Amino acid sequence: MTSNTKVTFENQNKCGKCTGSICCNYTTQSIDAPRSKDDFDHMLWQLTHKGMQIYKDEDGWFLVANNECQFLLPTGGCSIYDTRPQVCRDYSNDFCEYDEPADKHFEHYFDSYETLLKYCRKRFKNWDKRFAG
Repeated sequence: MTSNTKVTFENQNKCGKCTGSICCNYTTQSIDAPRSKDDFDHMLWQLTHKGMQIYKDEDGWFLVANNECQFLLPTGGCSIYDTRPQVCRDYSNDFCEYDEPADKHFEHYFDSYETLLKYCRKRFKNWDKRFAG
């Protein structure tokens, strides 16, 4: 950060009270609803990577990449606030993890390869035979 970079952090809202800058520590990407064994197998591959999670809520299926924004300051502010991307500008904290954990509203949540594998074995009775023959 250069010395002429202006850092703005509004303390008047929930962001100013949030000590962990939770929403700046991950990104989510909408994914197609899995329907087949191949779809679930692809999701397993995604979860072999560190920091990945998958969930389903009322809005659909999402892939989560847990990695902190490179512009997050130790104080929780944003070092590029005035020039931040549009996604950040559009973000509303009307409903956020500061109020309650997001996972409270998940229909499905897979935080590891193992949790999804367990689900796949239950959903598809012959899951472990998919590569045989």
